[in-house]
Amino acid sequence: MKRSLTVSWEDPLAAFEEGKKLAPLEYMRAVCAGRIPAPPIARLLGMRLAKVDAGEAVFELTPAEQHYNPIGVVHGGIAFTLLDSAMGCSVHTMLPPGKGYTTLEIKANLVRPITLQTGPIRATGKVIHLGRQTATAEARIEDAAGKLYAHGSTTCIILG
Repeated sequence: MKRSLTVSWEDPLAAFEEGKKLAPLEYMRAVCAGRIPAPPIARLLGMRLAKVDAGEAVFELTPAEQHYNPIGVVHGGIAFTLLDSAMGCSVHTMLPPGKGYTTLEIKANLVRPITLQTGPIRATGKVIHLGRQTATAEARIEDAAGKLYAHGSTTCIILG
């Protein structure tokens, strides 16, 4: 039986321009609260920024069929994207106004498969180190019971 998925989003560049008027933590809080639209990748994958604070960002996603790979589990790229988003956004919250970041390196361990039966999952990212030119962070993906599905670490380069 054929299935379909319709995805809609707002102009990401307009949201970015609006965000430049705010300190990075306030920008992330505005996205979390829905005052600034979530980026298209979040809409495409069905993930949402559920919590944000200084040095921490939490994303949630409920696995669905469109996340599956050919071997009957959620594609590892979904876990990588959740980890990268949580870690990167946790770094973003700590930056001074006018600075940005991008992922320089990411490492992840997928410790068990994510399936429809897993239910909602949560990626929690936390800053480990924030320097002048680089930052490091780590994240974990867990289910509602706290069972670990993946964990990772990143190095981000500070821009601007």
